[in-house]
Amino acid sequence: MLSDDKKRQQYDAFGAAGVGGGGGGRGFGGFGGFDFSDLGSMGGGFGDIFESFFGGAGRGGRARADERGGDMEVRIKIDFSEAVSGAKKQISVDKFSICSGCEGKGHAKGSRLVDCADCGGSGQQTRTSQSFFGMVQQSFVCPVCSGAGRLPEKACGECSGDGRVRRKETMAVEIPAGIHSGQTLRISGRGEAGKHGARAGDLYIEIEIKPDPRFLRDGDDIRTAVTLGVLDAILGTNIQVPTVHGNVELKIPEGTQPRQVFRIKGKGMPVLSSSKTGDHYVDIRIEVPRKLSREERRVLEEWKRIK
Repeated sequence: MLSDDKKRQQYDAFGAAGVGGGGGGRGFGGFGGFDFSDLGSMGGGFGDIFESFFGGAGRGGRARADERGGDMEVRIKIDFSEAVSGAKKQISVDKFSICSGCEGKGHAKGSRLVDCADCGGSGQQTRTSQSFFGMVQQSFVCPVCSGAGRLPEKACGECSGDGRVRRKETMAVEIPAGIHSGQTLRISGRGEAGKHGARAGDLYIEIEIKPDPRFLRDGDDIRTAVTLGVLDAILGTNIQVPTVHGNVELKIPEGTQPRQVFRIKGKGMPVLSSSKTGDHYVDIRIEVPRKLSREERRVLEEWKRIK
């Protein structure tokens, strides 16, 4: 029994489909047999079409502008030694910063924020349009107050009500030990200031490391080449090897071969964000003399005879 007057009117106009939404899968009768299950074939489904008409407000969300300041990217060069030990660098960036005259609020001292006259303080406006659903309202961010809902009663004279001004700012940046060339540091909140005191964006710093002719970096390890004389390779010797941590004495055993590699443990690069350290590898080169003195030749000939 249809006790509700509204349901009775829908039943009289559309039949059972107008009341219960049944009708054996025929959809809503009031739309001439249009089957809403077919909306999926229109690309994205019912939810996407609904949002296209109602501006995303259909899920109870309120559209507001993202006033967060913009992110910034800079590139700096550091010495190889600074990548080993870490460093503090001073960098200067030209960016939007908080206005000192109004402390980012946008209104002059002694003034205040008032509701936006265009949106009544809601931060959004609505537009009515005709669609196959009928007349629908679409919500969008108020272009006058950018969704804030409030505007300065009297704008700050330094920033014209924006809450930020463009200027060069110098800041200290900590470069961690073990960083690699091409890696990027993210410094939260050091990008451009947001409008009207909104949070700032982030600063991204790309690191470029100047090469050092003495060292070849291989991940967290270091490689160097050392040239030995023939007799040092045959008889063995001790040599001083320059590493990124200073000189280290390395014992070369007798009978060392060309291209032989020795490892000096723990004398490579610091491993980023770790207490570990890479290793230092020494590639041996053996130099054969191009000319011999008469005495050198005599000794070698004797050695050859013995062998």
